[in-house]
Amino acid sequence: MLELLSDLKKGKRGAIAKAISIIENDEKEARKLVKKIFKQSGHSTIIGITGPAGAGKSSLINKTSIALKKLKLKPAVLAIDPTSHVTGGAILGDRVRMTESTDSGTYIRSIASRGATGAVSHSIRNSIRVLEYAGFNPIIIESVGAGQTEVEIANIADITVVVFNPNTGDSIQTIKAGLTEIGDIYLVNKSDLDGASQLYQAVLEFIGMTERNPIVLQTSTTKNRGIDEFAKKLKDLMNDMKKSKKEHDMERLEIELKDIILNNVRHKLDSVLESDKNYSKYLKKLQLRQIDPFEAADKISSSILK
Repeated sequence: MLELLSDLKKGKRGAIAKAISIIENDEKEARKLVKKIFKQSGHSTIIGITGPAGAGKSSLINKTSIALKKLKLKPAVLAIDPTSHVTGGAILGDRVRMTESTDSGTYIRSIASRGATGAVSHSIRNSIRVLEYAGFNPIIIESVGAGQTEVEIANIADITVVVFNPNTGDSIQTIKAGLTEIGDIYLVNKSDLDGASQLYQAVLEFIGMTERNPIVLQTSTTKNRGIDEFAKKLKDLMNDMKKSKKEHDMERLEIELKDIILNNVRHKLDSVLESDKNYSKYLKKLQLRQIDPFEAADKISSSILK
């Protein structure tokens, strides 16, 4: 462990990869690791980048990482893989699209979401701590625009970026549907394509003029347009948010603590239910439709919580 910590501090890639694998796959060792690095975490800015599949996020992050490095920052990327932890799924494609920034020193790692709410947060929070310990700032989290993950990313990120592109036919509907609340920056990517300026106007109309007044920009990775401006806006926001970061961190740690407690209670409860006579008794009655689910739950709960 001491050797791993020493190599992590030096930012050695093998050590970072090993530490994140421990976080993902070995709960006992992960606890030991987090205990060692926790006090030196919490100082990096977390940038969440989300949006529909096909919005061009990976290419955008590739170019933006290079632009951030030019601004004397040291970015790292955690890409959430919504498919399979075993196959690597879509992220293999992402890695290919991000090779340019990897070559320039950006650390990129995919993390499996394992399809569970809360699981994303658990492995990401601690992977972020590993990257902070290794000296990266900012840390970019990339996620596919898929409902619950979004909300979790917004809870973890200091700055949330929502990416749209003119190819997703339902972009306007998507904008109305729910991503309007979470973004600090909205990007219309692939702005060289037909329909980009109409989409940009629509985003300005629906979101840019709301009370929150987020930043709305156009980018194109193929034309290398708007990327430097986007990187500068991110750096400015990072500086602006230094004041509110401490408060943000306190809120996040409270959410994390509650998550862990609820998880512990859930595990404990599972083992209690397995051996509880009242549970099997009322489950039987429910299955025979002699009582309804609410009544069964109330009876079991009161017997457990005596």
